[in-house]
Amino acid sequence: MSKELSTREENYSEWYNELVVKADLAEHSAVKGCMVIKPYGYAIWEKMQQALDKMFKDTGHVNAYFPLFIPKSFFSKEASHVEGFAKECAVVTHYRLKTAPDGSVVVDETAKLDEELIVRPTSETIIWNTYRGWIQSYRDLPLLINQWANVVRWEMRTRLFLRTTEFLWQEGHTAHATPQEAVSETEQMLNVYADFAEQFMAMPVIKGIKTANERFAGAIETYCIEALMQDGKALQAGTSHFLGQNFAKAFDVKFANKEGKQDFVWATSWGVSTRLMGALIMSHSDDKGLVLPPKLAPFQVVIVPIYKGEEQLAQINEVVAKMKKAMEAKGISVKYDNRDNQRPGWKFAEYELKGVPVRIAIGARDLENGTVEVARRDTMEKETLQQADIENKIEHLLQQIQDNLFQKALAMRETKTYNADTFDEFKRILEETPGFVMAHWDGTSETEQKIKEETKATIRCIPLSNKQEQGTCIYSGKPSVQKVVFARAY
Repeated sequence: MSKELSTREENYSEWYNELVVKADLAEHSAVKGCMVIKPYGYAIWEKMQQALDKMFKDTGHVNAYFPLFIPKSFFSKEASHVEGFAKECAVVTHYRLKTAPDGSVVVDETAKLDEELIVRPTSETIIWNTYRGWIQSYRDLPLLINQWANVVRWEMRTRLFLRTTEFLWQEGHTAHATPQEAVSETEQMLNVYADFAEQFMAMPVIKGIKTANERFAGAIETYCIEALMQDGKALQAGTSHFLGQNFAKAFDVKFANKEGKQDFVWATSWGVSTRLMGALIMSHSDDKGLVLPPKLAPFQVVIVPIYKGEEQLAQINEVVAKMKKAMEAKGISVKYDNRDNQRPGWKFAEYELKGVPVRIAIGARDLENGTVEVARRDTMEKETLQQADIENKIEHLLQQIQDNLFQKALAMRETKTYNADTFDEFKRILEETPGFVMAHWDGTSETEQKIKEETKATIRCIPLSNKQEQGTCIYSGKPSVQKVVFARAY
């Protein structure tokens, strides 16, 4: 199999598509718009799941599971929510097939559902209908639930991990007695996502609030984390929504407060998806293949023996067994590849492509000298280390790689963050040196929409850390109190 990739400079989109397939992460399926996540790709997703799941549970949340199918009538109860998802819904209308006279399988027209079912695009409606039976009193609050699931949003243009008709995600849905508690929860989960992105994915993010145009359907406020990819396009990496009482009112979810009065509960929802896989790939990878941060790599170290004859291999096996045990005792995941059906050079190229953070090679001379050759994937640097105390050296090296990837991504973002004071300057930046563009905006949806129509750039967020500064909108010339983050996005 050829491992040569298109380069990012030649064709970034082609490079990404090829890398996902050649690195064995995922492939297109027989179902249009849907993907098969392969074992290596799924192992990375599992690492993400494990880290996030612990963070959710550490903040008091528990997991549950709700139906894949949602009665159509549920969507009619919250008008803005149904409007936001109507064009993306897959609808189940019948419940049986039959064999036609020519032997083909057809839908049994007599088996029509009394009410159509929507294949879950998001679960607010089914969950809030369920919560009505779970919440009666303030003693039942807060209710802090998360669900790991798959969802379907019908997409015309798909790209592996970034936009597929079916994808995997988690969705948190919480209920609270006061708006202050719900807003606090929304902000807490935004911070959880930001911490995960930066500490595990080594991907710097901007925390902010979405504009009304970009807000989640049915939300009062949408908080988000925005990341910048190497090609200067933004990627929304996670969202956390303050839903107010909209869904509680739509599904009549009331509780008796401490004074004994009936009130509607306050809600949040928050989620990240397998889109994070795309973000991970595009944040760090290079023209040679994947570059994975150690905390999310399916295995952090691969050891490749270089030998002649079974006797030499047996000696190497013995040394490696001790090294591997010592590293695993430190919590380092190690793969020893002593297969005899591929040459060392082929294996080196394979693990380079798959982004394994550290590669150790050990040969006959290393046995004599008590050494190993260590190659790090992020910088491609090699060094010879003593086998003694190798577990501590590798532990330190893995942390160095994790930190270096974050700093490298942060430096990239800083070089691709620009200020624009005029609309002409704004357009020139987007065309010539794309990235995050900080610019004044007059705060109106009309101006935002016109900028989007003319440039394909959207307001990614209003940063939470924004300083207030007087200025004039780049498009309308009207007064503005702050700059916001614009970019073209995935």
